[in-house]
Amino acid sequence: MHDGDQVALEGFTHLAPCASGHEIIRQGRRNLTLIRMTPDIVYDQMIGAGCASKLVFSWGGNPGVGSLHRFREAVEKGWPQPLEIDEHEHAGMAARYAAGASHLPFGILRGYLGTDLAQYSSSSVKFIDCPFTGEKLAAVSAIRPDVAVIHAQKADRRGNIMMWGLLGAQKEVVLASKRAIVTVEEIVEDLHAPMNSAVIPSWVISAVCEVKRGAFPSYAHGYYGRNNAYYKYWDTVSRDRATFQAWMDKHVMQSKDFAEFLQSLEAEGLHV
Repeated sequence: MHDGDQVALEGFTHLAPCASGHEIIRQGRRNLTLIRMTPDIVYDQMIGAGCASKLVFSWGGNPGVGSLHRFREAVEKGWPQPLEIDEHEHAGMAARYAAGASHLPFGILRGYLGTDLAQYSSSSVKFIDCPFTGEKLAAVSAIRPDVAVIHAQKADRRGNIMMWGLLGAQKEVVLASKRAIVTVEEIVEDLHAPMNSAVIPSWVISAVCEVKRGAFPSYAHGYYGRNNAYYKYWDTVSRDRATFQAWMDKHVMQSKDFAEFLQSLEAEGLHV
């Protein structure tokens, strides 16, 4: 991953790639275009740490709690730097990923009509007439990130990835991207994938890293549950700039990896 890249860390409530987000912060990546259907806490941290210059998304918030305060301050006050936003419908983002995964220039959907989203995202949303019915449809430009980053349950030693439970656009974003990095709960000799499993083949994966609990505070079905207390805790930490900066320095920047980050939270009495 390089400064200026278009980067998509996907995970829809489940399997959010939080450990990867922390590593991007530690490496000091800058001027990233961050892409995600539902940016939540890890994107709040990356924005507050100064990694991002643009966000492409369809919903942003601290799930079940409220606003993302670092995201909000970047948009409203330009701190730590101005943040350009490109906002879409969920269905629009899904269509853009699917188009990218199919190596098509754009996707089509019945959407954006009756909203002003197209007005503010005019470079990626256009209206066209169906050549068969004449119906007015929304055309959305394909998303082709430089790097996709996802978290999954398992990988085998050949680099094949298996996921199960609630899936978002992880498969599509991997297929749409030039490079793909996957963290997993465990690397095994054989996936023993049952019928209809979501398996992503090794030839579309650039790197696999075993990072246990790498989706915390979100959940990994079959491994651990969602840490609801952390989402509430983050609302307090992120409201104030100085508190946020001190917390990030202590828990993220001074931790060599995600395991050490989790240990630092335990030491503070936050059950992880």
